Amino acid sequence: MGRRRASAGKPPSPIEAIKPGLTERPCMQQLIVRGNPGIRKDAVIDYDGEEQVCFSIQRQGDYHGPDEVQLWCTIGTPDEREAFEKRQYVPHWLDVDSIDADALDVIAPRGRQ
Repeated sequence: MGRRRASAGKPPSPIEAIKPGLTERPCMQQLIVRGNPGIRKDAVIDYDGEEQVCFSIQRQGDYHGPDEVQLWCTIGTPDEREAFEKRQYVPHWLDVDSIDADALDVIAPRGRQ
């Protein structure tokens, strides 16, 4: 069996592979918070010297696991909300960082009203 060759007259495939580094990388990242600082979805935090919004929060370790709960947050700047809502990112390619709940600066625990 030989390889198939794309004919010169065919248009390119409508499906393109997304590869990290080829497009502008989003600043969104996963933040694992060890402990519960009392934040909810859309909370505003000061992380790494920049104001970030918690787009989603998954609570881990309530029943089994570590002694204290962990919050797995997808955070980013307010400008990235549309990209988050339209899922224009690949969750597995986001940078992951962790922080203790005591070290996290919470600006608004439930978002800005």
